[in-house]
Amino acid sequence: MGDLLIAAYPWTKALHIISMVAWMAGMFYLPRLFVYHSERGGPDDVTETFKVMERRLLRFIMNPAMTATWIFGILLVLTPGIVDWRSEGWFHVKLAAVVAMTWVHHWLALRRKDFARDANTRSGRTYRMMNELPTLLLVVIVVMVVVRPF
Repeated sequence: MGDLLIAAYPWTKALHIISMVAWMAGMFYLPRLFVYHSERGGPDDVTETFKVMERRLLRFIMNPAMTATWIFGILLVLTPGIVDWRSEGWFHVKLAAVVAMTWVHHWLALRRKDFARDANTRSGRTYRMMNELPTLLLVVIVVMVVVRPF
């Protein structure tokens, strides 16, 4: 199994990056849609359009991209020689940031259900603040992987 993972490493890494980019695009866009949706007011044709956009973004882009990111990331970790569990603290910080990103994803998915039921209770300001969290987590993840400060 190890030889197969080593041979597939460049492809696994490329697919991990591609899926992460798709996931992050959704993580940046969905909270922005929520800002506009929450500030729109009561139900009308525009809010119904927001509901369709939000559902499709989450189900057809974000969920598959998050799943693929996790799968390819796990395959990378299982590839012999990639992570030294005893001395590489950067990986643990990266993993914590990815877990936090996954939590944000699920929080957004719950908020989408609120909007679908016309039961949103949060302001546009809340979604603006939540729009910044994926950016901060992305910075931590990229710095940990590229710089490996510890």
